[in-house]
Amino acid sequence: MVLIPLVRDYIDRMLHDIPGMKVLVLDPQTVGMVSVVYSQSDLLRKEVFLVETIDNASSSRESMAHLKAVYFLRPSADNVQKLRRHLAMPRFAEYHLFFSNILKIPQIQILADSDEQEVVQQVQRLMYEQESGLFDFRRTENSSLLLVIDRRDDPVTPLLNQWTYQAMVHELIGIENNKVDLRGFSNVPKDQQEVVLSSVQDDFFRANMFENFGDLGMNIKRMVDDFQHLSKSSLNLQSIGDMAKFVSNYPEYRKTHGNVTKHVALVSEMSRIVEERKLMLVSQTEQELACTSGQVTAFEAVTSLLNNESVSDIDRLRLVMLYALRYEKESPVQLMQLFNKLASCSAKYKSGLVQFLLKQAGADKRTGDLYGNRDLLNIARNMARGLKGVENVYTQHQPLLFHTMEGIVKGRLRDADYPLVGNHFQHGRPQDVVIFIVGGTTYEEAKSVALYNAANPGVRFFLGGSVVLNSKRFLEDLGEAQRISKSSSII
Repeated sequence: MVLIPLVRDYIDRMLHDIPGMKVLVLDPQTVGMVSVVYSQSDLLRKEVFLVETIDNASSSRESMAHLKAVYFLRPSADNVQKLRRHLAMPRFAEYHLFFSNILKIPQIQILADSDEQEVVQQVQRLMYEQESGLFDFRRTENSSLLLVIDRRDDPVTPLLNQWTYQAMVHELIGIENNKVDLRGFSNVPKDQQEVVLSSVQDDFFRANMFENFGDLGMNIKRMVDDFQHLSKSSLNLQSIGDMAKFVSNYPEYRKTHGNVTKHVALVSEMSRIVEERKLMLVSQTEQELACTSGQVTAFEAVTSLLNNESVSDIDRLRLVMLYALRYEKESPVQLMQLFNKLASCSAKYKSGLVQFLLKQAGADKRTGDLYGNRDLLNIARNMARGLKGVENVYTQHQPLLFHTMEGIVKGRLRDADYPLVGNHFQHGRPQDVVIFIVGGTTYEEAKSVALYNAANPGVRFFLGGSVVLNSKRFLEDLGEAQRISKSSSII
């Protein structure tokens, strides 16, 4: 949330200083940046009447000399070549070029040579920059830390079903640049085929994005009841004053109606999927595999679910993967039995995918204490937690990232697991920590960061990753990595 105003401020400055009607041209990555912080109506208020991707703009030859073009791109070689072709045959009156990082001198020369009609008005870079602490021997008041983590350190989190609103929508339906595509689902109103889930624009979503599914259902009912009351009062128009008041409030009424319909549609669709795939039964076993020890009980539970015809192939695959990650060293015989069972009952099972996961992210490859069983402190903490019990068996899992944040705040990160570059961390506890997960992050981890920030105001954590994962995307990426590995071994 802290980064949204920062990115918005950059784009505000980019658009504010260029008066008149504009077209905004983006690449696939900057589209994501802009769509997260700006709505269509926000862009219209900045006189942006058209948004194009650089690929679509390349295929169009229509002249739009009444518009000024604002390009916001990454300075990649591919983008520079496309932009070069645009400048050679300009469609717009002016070109204002903004880049998310530094252009190399040869790239600037290429663009300059292409601008024969001198339509380029400015070239700027938009990027956050912080001075290095080199030669600064004083203790800084606001030290920062960048922590880069490999996804293989915690392959469990992206394999789990989710039960909080934002994470659940992404797991069961999918969120792409704050948009949810419902076109493939039946019984969804036509005006709700594609909906926006934004914590900036949607008050209900902002208040409930981290709520569990049970509490969310009650809050949805409360919202529907409030809207029904509002609808009844709008029908009781007895005077000119009542009608004038209704007309003035009509845009807000329409917005509320759309919001209610959107959230009811999402929750209804997720409820249907949960029932159809028996996810409450599946998820309980998943959580036990992730959070509690007991190999015999776990083997029996997974075997039972593999035999259940109502359990989908992808859920069977995830269960075996979670069991394999937890008990790869303890029960190789039972693990082989599960491999064979999975192959016989799941048509979509890819041979060797579980074994490939262990090869890439098994116990010998991971950094950190994923299951809290490597040192006495974590073992004692897990025992205490087990004796105390948990409030909700479906949300008891905590990502490894949570314990990593605790380690940073308390100065307990092991140098062997997290080697340092520079000496900033030695100056004391950092105030700003940027964590980037190579291989992708999850909305469950985003929730952990948000809740940790709220409970620990002395340190601010920022989370980023290569992509926002759900289990489907994680398995697709794993399958692609397996394919590449096989191809390279053949060569």
